[in-house]
Amino acid sequence: MSGGYKLGTVNENALFTDHIIMVEPGVEGTLINVPKDGEYNVTQTLCQVQTSKGVKDCRLSHMWPVRKPRPVIEKVKADKPLLTGQRVLDALYPSTLGGTCAIPGAFGCGKTCISQALSKYSNADCVVYVGCGERGNEMAEVLEEFPALKTKVGDEEHSIMKRTCLVANTSNMPVAAREASIYTGITLAEYFRDMGKNVAMMADSTSRWAEALREISGRLAEMPADQGFPAHLGSKLAQFYERAGKVQCLGLPDREGSISIVGAVSPPGGDFSDPVTAATLEIVQVFWGLDKKLAQRKHFPSVNWNISHSAYDKVLTEYFNSMDKDFMTYKKTFKTILQLENDLIEIVQLVGKDSLGEDQKATLKVAELIKEEFLQQNVFSDHDCNCPLWKTIRMMKVICIFYEQCKKAVSDQGTSNKPMTMAYIETNFGGPIIKKISDMKRYLPSTDPETIEKSCKELDDLADFIESEFRRVMNQ
Repeated sequence: MSGGYKLGTVNENALFTDHIIMVEPGVEGTLINVPKDGEYNVTQTLCQVQTSKGVKDCRLSHMWPVRKPRPVIEKVKADKPLLTGQRVLDALYPSTLGGTCAIPGAFGCGKTCISQALSKYSNADCVVYVGCGERGNEMAEVLEEFPALKTKVGDEEHSIMKRTCLVANTSNMPVAAREASIYTGITLAEYFRDMGKNVAMMADSTSRWAEALREISGRLAEMPADQGFPAHLGSKLAQFYERAGKVQCLGLPDREGSISIVGAVSPPGGDFSDPVTAATLEIVQVFWGLDKKLAQRKHFPSVNWNISHSAYDKVLTEYFNSMDKDFMTYKKTFKTILQLENDLIEIVQLVGKDSLGEDQKATLKVAELIKEEFLQQNVFSDHDCNCPLWKTIRMMKVICIFYEQCKKAVSDQGTSNKPMTMAYIETNFGGPIIKKISDMKRYLPSTDPETIEKSCKELDDLADFIESEFRRVMNQ
């Protein structure tokens, strides 16, 4: 027997059916007492292993120092996305199962809402939520709201708390506890990962953890660096995020697990040049930058598409192409439109919209559709609280086809003698098309194959309808 060897399973609940009982890492020897079926508590001996140093008792619990990473056979390449149910994240700035993400944003930008969406709709098997240095009433809200959040398994609804662990270290707790809470959370995540699970860990927030680190460093009379933070802040953050990743687990049977870390950062006043934010951005591969101005306009999730980025595009290209071979083209088109709109807005503010060309007006119109109908989501509606990937891809396809047809119409007049303009398209035949595009988000998310197939066909038919309608008008 060796570390990670499977001794048996415990049935936790409907969301976490197989809690694997494993031999502790570092234990190696011969099994001298075979585990028997029955009821045990975490302190009772399940079986014993004869090691070179004596007899080791195996229990339902493991003792492990939280600052030391649990061992694995090797890290492997991540190839599947961490799906969040948020269109802007899944489509434009995806992360992998085993990736590292940062969500920096000022107070009220929706960091906790994104964390809750991840907990409820992500494709992770279990979730570890660490509240480090947050206000007590905020953790109380999490404790009240998380049990009320439901997810469906088959035809039954279950509370997401059944697959969630909460680590609560509020701002009124001892500074050493706050500093240790992040390590406690990641060690819990490693324990579940060693079972072969995909774990999503939310750290809310790493800024408060860094402040606790600064306080401890000050009491130890260490040399301060920028804004009083210790000089080894970047090293500590890197050691924490290094524990994420997809791995081949120890023991038999062979299994793979992953830890995805999503770290919320709370820079003072939303200043991204803050030392904690700057150090985090040098380490993580995905950056979901939240914008206070978007949040004030009630645009949620308030992810700023001009500053956010993901380094996992190449890794996930094969996966997304298996869903739709043109997905990466749609994504590139979306980013191009949003970037062009950002430049055109400045021109409009200086000389007015009438000075723009018709193709530029088409870009502005489609950018408005993307921002209002695609990037925004309403967490309180049944149809928009969660957007599965099949729906996201088809929404992107329809919008891209509308954009291509608009540009083609205003540049190529076809057999019509009348000049085709965006105003003509919107007032004559484009109105019903835009209405259909706006209604795309109203397709209910579903796990039923028949419903998904029907919805996909209707969205594909909409794309064909847009092309045929433009062709009809151009050939009149």
